[in-house]
Amino acid sequence: MANLGFLGLGIMGYPMARHLLDAGHHVALWSHTASKAAELAAQGDGVAYGTPRQVAESADVIFLCVGDTDMSAKVTLGEDGLIEAIRPGAVVADCSTVAPAYAHRAAATLAAKGAHFLDAPVTGSKPGAEGATLTFMVGGDQAVYEKVKPFMELMGKRFYYCGGTGLGLHAKLSQNLILSNLLQAFNEGMVLAVKAGVDPELMLDILDNSAARSGLVSFKAPYVFRRDFSTNFSTRWMHKDIGLMLDSANDLQVPIPLTALTRQMFQMAIAKGVADEDMCSTIKVLEEIAGVQVVPSCPK
Repeated sequence: MANLGFLGLGIMGYPMARHLLDAGHHVALWSHTASKAAELAAQGDGVAYGTPRQVAESADVIFLCVGDTDMSAKVTLGEDGLIEAIRPGAVVADCSTVAPAYAHRAAATLAAKGAHFLDAPVTGSKPGAEGATLTFMVGGDQAVYEKVKPFMELMGKRFYYCGGTGLGLHAKLSQNLILSNLLQAFNEGMVLAVKAGVDPELMLDILDNSAARSGLVSFKAPYVFRRDFSTNFSTRWMHKDIGLMLDSANDLQVPIPLTALTRQMFQMAIAKGVADEDMCSTIKVLEEIAGVQVVPSCPK
């Protein structure tokens, strides 16, 4: 069995790390919330540590899944971070959605210590993490990726090697760009239809049987209809990702005007107090403006 590490035991990281433990691997665990690491360690051959540095002292392959670029930089390159005790030949696979520019800095800093870095963001939200059906998009050295892939296969079912450092992140941001704009289109279309008097379940059936069919819409619409905004992927974190998209677009001199507007709608939703609800809660902004709620006329 391998000596693995996992940093960040939130809504995604906790079930991801649990799959590694369930496979029988020794997993060194760290979380901002120490009780989470201790609880998970007790479920298998795990050890909870007080710092990322201690994880690096005992692991050959270390995964992390944290909230943003600053968090990744702190646990990887900061004080008491992985960089202070990383083993030569060890691999850090960052499953967080962070800035591609940071991925290049992390890769170069770790390389100076004889270690390797993969940007390996995932998609699939909470259900994918819990069901080990995540999709990985990976950037970095291909040989290093092939070495780490068997462990990724314990947490996901689709794997895309995208090329050199940062390209996994560029792929993930492009995917989320389309996803967030689709959600905004759903919000606008559904609120407009309901305001006009069309039942939302009828509207969804029309969408599901037209060229406008969307897996995202089909999945999220029932949650909206029953007013269930429990978090699979929060408004806060998608808002953060849209900011990364805009930063990358600026760096690459690519105009993305629709995405800029979508970010403002997410900002409005955060201002309404739904930052930690699921991102489908963003529909509440337009519902309030239009004076309607997207609920079926005869709820099931």
